[in-house]
Amino acid sequence: MNLTYQIILIGALMGVFAIVAGRVSSRLGAPVLLVFLGLGMLAGEDGLGIRYDDVTGAFFVCSVALAVILFDGGLRTQRSTFAVAGWPSLVLATVGVAITAGIVAVGAWAMFGTPPAGALLIGATVASTDAAAVFFLLRLQKLDIARRVASTLEVESGLNDPMAIFLTLLAIELVSAQDLTVAEGVATFLLQIGGGALIGWGGGRALVFLVNRLETAAGLYPILVVASALTVFAGAQLLGTSGFLAVYVAGFVLGNERHRASQLILRFHDGIAWLAQIAMLLTLGLLVTPTKLLPVLLPALGVAAVLMIVARPLAVFLCLWPFRFSMRERAFAAWVGLRGAVPIYLALPAIIENMPGGEALFGVAFVVVLTSLVLQGWTVAPAARFMNLALPPSKAQADRRDVDVPFGAHRDIVGYTVLPGSAVVNLPFDRLPLPEGARVLSVLRAGSVVEPAALDHLAPRDYVLVIADPEQIHGLDRIFASRRRAGESVAAAGEFAVDARQSIDEFGRLYGIEIRPRDAGKSIAAVITAAFSGKPVAGDRMPYGPVELVVRDLDDAGAVIMVGLALEPEADRPTLSRLLGPRLHAAFGRVGRRLAGRGQRA
Repeated sequence: MNLTYQIILIGALMGVFAIVAGRVSSRLGAPVLLVFLGLGMLAGEDGLGIRYDDVTGAFFVCSVALAVILFDGGLRTQRSTFAVAGWPSLVLATVGVAITAGIVAVGAWAMFGTPPAGALLIGATVASTDAAAVFFLLRLQKLDIARRVASTLEVESGLNDPMAIFLTLLAIELVSAQDLTVAEGVATFLLQIGGGALIGWGGGRALVFLVNRLETAAGLYPILVVASALTVFAGAQLLGTSGFLAVYVAGFVLGNERHRASQLILRFHDGIAWLAQIAMLLTLGLLVTPTKLLPVLLPALGVAAVLMIVARPLAVFLCLWPFRFSMRERAFAAWVGLRGAVPIYLALPAIIENMPGGEALFGVAFVVVLTSLVLQGWTVAPAARFMNLALPPSKAQADRRDVDVPFGAHRDIVGYTVLPGSAVVNLPFDRLPLPEGARVLSVLRAGSVVEPAALDHLAPRDYVLVIADPEQIHGLDRIFASRRRAGESVAAAGEFAVDARQSIDEFGRLYGIEIRPRDAGKSIAAVITAAFSGKPVAGDRMPYGPVELVVRDLDDAGAVIMVGLALEPEADRPTLSRLLGPRLHAAFGRVGRRLAGRGQRA
């Protein structure tokens, strides 16, 4: 009986240490996944001496955890993200994973003489990325990546695991010398991907119906949702389709429909997804014995080098070549191929099936993941800044809290803490720039409720409750956000902010830049929108003469309302200022400030 309590004590302490250490490590720029894995290894056989070798149990824990993590990822992916990056991310998650696996397999075969089927198994195991960890790290460091790149990596991370799992199972069948024709392989792929997507969509629609029709205690809705998600996952797996794709699609369907207890469900899944990630990584860390990795260390480092330097970059450049991505965007996406727990998880079936070399495959996957976390994970934020993809925070800086409203109200209530430097500070209350139909319900000042009628202005640290249409929330974010601080980096967004609704003709006259005939009479926003096929996003850059226009902000309808002026376009940096000369460059700066001032007054 004492052993039971000892296990509970050790497990609980490991969970507490994982959360605390993860928070501390993020402040140091260390990838959180590395910390969780390291704690598991520290508690294992070569550390505190906990012996854990239940591979089947670890596979069960990791399967449940991965399903929960993918469901949470789908729950938070918006339709607008797919609209921006649907096709590029889909190509990366399928063709890109296949190219990555193939190149790594060729490398393993050439360097170590691994049989073709075994080499393909190695490639498939390490082919998928964990972009969710990257964005968690960037959020903690208050970095906002250009949206087109961010959306592509976000959707890819949710879609590439099923492809990697399919390739891994296919390689296991080939290693096991099972006869498998090309037609059978294609049929299996279509069943896995098509069936998983269909079951996920149907399961998501059923879940929306169930949540909206079932009257129960508020605290039971999150439990109902996570139990239903695992039902979709397990059911899809039993039917021979991809349960991982199904559970991601189900989360996406639920997350993009209005339903009961939406904020309660999101908050619960934020915690349960982190718990799942911690449990998964601690379990995998416990399962490995570091001293047993030494025999495969050099081959694994060779695989990691091929993966990071050749396979991932080549796959990204080939897959994103047909789409509108600049060289620096493709370079960043290539480097941010961060490997997480999935490659280690995919190595477990080989051990469970008692395949020759299964333990070695597990060791290779573990070393590849550790290498990726150390080299790539620690350099994600510097790489974003170096490649000018780290945008200054804008609407994301608003301190917002969402409040649940009765289902069917078709209105949202949100609470904002008025931040110092916000546009609403000291503004007369009757002149607050609220969207049409939005209304302030109440204001809390110094712990007391103050009726709006008794206020003449808002002060820093006031807490404001606003009711508005769901489509107006992002507009409110901009209003209540703190303005960019002095000295904050603007390299990725241009030196000056300019109102995009101004005429391009005035822009050309002030800068002495020849306006293209087809642009005459148009606004700056219209010119940029046409250049990006009607779908510009924050971070998009458009060279125009000797300067570059950078999309900074869009309204709720997706129209460009603010651009930045970069006086040194990407293609010319850092030599443009020398080419223009210091006096001419300074003159451009004065004109830019004039144009920016006119835009702000407008």
